[in-house]
Amino acid sequence: MTHVLKRLLLCVGVNPPVFEVDDNEEDEARRAGEEVQLPAVFIGGKLFGGLDRVMATHITGELVPILKQAGALWL
Repeated sequence: MTHVLKRLLLCVGVNPPVFEVDDNEEDEARRAGEEVQLPAVFIGGKLFGGLDRVMATHITGELVPILKQAGALWL
């Protein structure tokens, strides 16, 4: 799924940094009771959501304006 998100963001003109989380880190977060949704997308330093939210906002045409507003995209 990370590949899909990265490819989508590259196609709209964003070169996102990718931080890999290994299985042990993910398991630790789950054991601590944290809700973990990976891949997680941060826009403007804030958690935006996962694959579902990014795809939904892209389909509705809202993703590019959100990226522009956050300063992640210059068009």
